[in-house]
Amino acid sequence: MRQRSSFLLALVALALPLYAGAQKTAVALPDDGQNSLVITFKDGSQKSFSMADIARIELNNPKMASVGKAQNRFLGKWRVGDGNGNTFFITLEKDGVAWKSIGSSRGRWTTVDNQARITWDDGWHDAIRKTGARFEKAAFAPGKSFTAEPDNVTNAENTEAQPL
Repeated sequence: MRQRSSFLLALVALALPLYAGAQKTAVALPDDGQNSLVITFKDGSQKSFSMADIARIELNNPKMASVGKAQNRFLGKWRVGDGNGNTFFITLEKDGVAWKSIGSSRGRWTTVDNQARITWDDGWHDAIRKTGARFEKAAFAPGKSFTAEPDNVTNAENTEAQPL
């Protein structure tokens, strides 16, 4: 029993300084009032870089690097058809909010598979996507998924395109 107690005491004596040192390392990030980039790794450790020292950030995953560009492509006010020969406007905002000039006017949007997918409060949903050299809007009735056959497909024109 005494050997066991001595072993546990020695283990605690060795582990305590390691634990204290690890705590200092995780908390000791530079706080010099400058802007910095902090990366938190999966194991919880962090590394901080001064923004003044960073020339470029590259992402090796092409899907991640293109997300911002894909979303920017759809920002703005779109003139689209209603499927009956009339037009209305859809506005896609940077924060994911969507507005339309007919029906239930509010919705949410996101980019999926290089298209803007909009879900409206009334249950309808639209997809704006590039087809060849032009854009089109596909409308889906309540209860249908974005992969179903659309109820109508019309031209879509961004009247205030945002730069990429």
